Amino acid sequence: MLRWIVITILSIGIIGVSVWGYKEHQEKNAILIQAENSYQRSFHDLTYNLDLLHDKIGSTLAMNTRKQLSPQLAEIWRLTSMAHSNVGQLPLTLLPFNKTEEFLSQMGDFSYRTAVRDLDQEPLTEDELSTLESLYGMAGDIEQELRKVQNMVLNENLRWMDVQLALVNNDQQADNTIIDGFQTVEKSVEEYAEGELNTNLVGTSNKQGAYELLGEETITEQEAEETMRSILGINQGTTLDVTTSGDGAKVPLFSGSFKEQDRTGYIDLTQQGGYPMSFMIQRDISEAKVSLNDAMKTAEEYLENSLFSSDFALVESNQYDHVGVFQFVPKEDDVWIYPDAIQIKVALDTNEVIGLVAKDYLENYHERTIPEVTISEAEAEEAVNPNLTVEDHHLAIVEDDLGGEVLAYVFLGTLNDDTYKIFIDADNGDEVKVDKLKQAEMKY
Repeated sequence: MLRWIVITILSIGIIGVSVWGYKEHQEKNAILIQAENSYQRSFHDLTYNLDLLHDKIGSTLAMNTRKQLSPQLAEIWRLTSMAHSNVGQLPLTLLPFNKTEEFLSQMGDFSYRTAVRDLDQEPLTEDELSTLESLYGMAGDIEQELRKVQNMVLNENLRWMDVQLALVNNDQQADNTIIDGFQTVEKSVEEYAEGELNTNLVGTSNKQGAYELLGEETITEQEAEETMRSILGINQGTTLDVTTSGDGAKVPLFSGSFKEQDRTGYIDLTQQGGYPMSFMIQRDISEAKVSLNDAMKTAEEYLENSLFSSDFALVESNQYDHVGVFQFVPKEDDVWIYPDAIQIKVALDTNEVIGLVAKDYLENYHERTIPEVTISEAEAEEAVNPNLTVEDHHLAIVEDDLGGEVLAYVFLGTLNDDTYKIFIDADNGDEVKVDKLKQAEMKY
């Protein structure tokens, strides 16, 4: 009798495990199918949008009426944005595809910049028409290559999940038809970029600073470790794992990480100059014992004693749970340089600096010639919404929506219960952009 009871219990257990395993298998397959469908949709949408983009650019070249030209260029901008989004949804993070993505960004910048200007007053120049012809040829080549890949995908029932697996495993022996096709697209775009395409006309994607602050002198790994320990506040008794960035990195870095009983942290240090690109210390943060204002003073003192030698101004401060987050920008002759921002995080329980992000500062900082203002502050304020109550103002170098730098009057004002920054071009009085500031005590 006992034997049959044991057999019954084991049988029920086996059946239960089998059912559970089957359900897990079904759920896994459902997730894989959903991911595959998402990849397939993004790829075919990309091919379709590139087809339309090529046709729209061709139509633009054939147009003779400026009344239709602006809407056509706006449509090209919309299609490039959609194509760029499609690329971002494909499993290509491990596949070099930056030239094609750069082409889409440049195409978007060019079309947007020309669409929003008054083409009656400033018609397309010969150089711009030449650039548009180059873009038309490039779009045609991309279209043809993607159609070849699409044809193979449909005829041979190729799966994007296999592409993802091959990229992750770096499998050179697998049948990577899709990968080969995208590499051909990338090579075709690269040839245009090196030859026919006038990139100076197309966009503003290249940063003006280009990390020139770093200089040429490099530090040793031992010097990097000493600097890391000083910044992170750890002694020789704590193990610090230091690695270097791989070949071909845009900015060679030393990266360090540590783990103690009650806290962990990481830091990235530039090999040229030994500047901290970013660091973060993670630990349990108790109830706030210092005010946001006191934490701001700590962040200011930290900058004064750091390798960053600029005179800084506080742009924004926020509190998230028990952490104060402060954004600073350098000042030159009382002009605030917004593209060169540095962010600092301070724990509000001990008033300790626990984080820094200086990528924008290191990438963009360079010697600038500040232009003279053309309009007065009073004239600029006339362009501000009259319903806004202006509380403060200053001059600043800011980036417009195309990434170009302009000198602007910045007006800080309130409307209802919200605070805004209004940026007015100091040359022509145009409204460059409007930023809504976060609430100071916002918590998540």
